[in-house]
Amino acid sequence: MMMVVSAVIGTVVVAAARNPSQQPQTAPPPPPSAAPVKVALPTKYVVLTFDDGPDAAYTPKILDILAKYEAKATFFEIGKNVTKHPELSKRIHDAGHSVQNHTWTHADLRHLSATAFRQQVMSADQAIQAAIGSTPACLRPPYGGMDPTVRQRAKALGKDLVVWTVDSRDWTKPGTTAIVQRVLKNVHSGSIILMHDGGGNRTQTVAALPTILKSLKAKGYGFRTLNC
Repeated sequence: MMMVVSAVIGTVVVAAARNPSQQPQTAPPPPPSAAPVKVALPTKYVVLTFDDGPDAAYTPKILDILAKYEAKATFFEIGKNVTKHPELSKRIHDAGHSVQNHTWTHADLRHLSATAFRQQVMSADQAIQAAIGSTPACLRPPYGGMDPTVRQRAKALGKDLVVWTVDSRDWTKPGTTAIVQRVLKNVHSGSIILMHDGGGNRTQTVAALPTILKSLKAKGYGFRTLNC
């Protein structure tokens, strides 16, 4: 076999030597790569939001469930928690979810001076920027606390205030069934659903999430994220 290969190679070399004017053929250029396909946003949709993380115990479980059901969500994160677990914020971002600002320590923005307000928002921005490489444009005020001053200060920092339309009240730990029922009973297209991946024991939230996602998908809902 080696002798046959050698003979063939020798024939090619000799043929090339006898035809010095013949230019070697080049392979045709590869076809242009196709433009990325844009996935249309669902017209019937909800916005899933999770507050107060990232949390080492519950955020990874929630991310795994979201991935299983091919659902995207928006995570409003506490700055000091981001500094503890920047790898979780990066994982959230890399999975195609949205990471947004929920202040540095979960302070009620209605009761802060202008300086303290700015520190709460900008410190969280800096932590998130360091973790994911981009700065949030959405701000969720803790406790949903808004007044004219909060709105004015948020606008001055270039932030859009975002609250919710459906409160699962999972933070009260009412039981898995109650969390599921509160969400599904009140949801409609365009709803912004409030849940939590941090700030306490979120075992009930983790347990409720698969049923919520299955039910929403069965009713024809898709999932959008917030980027403001």
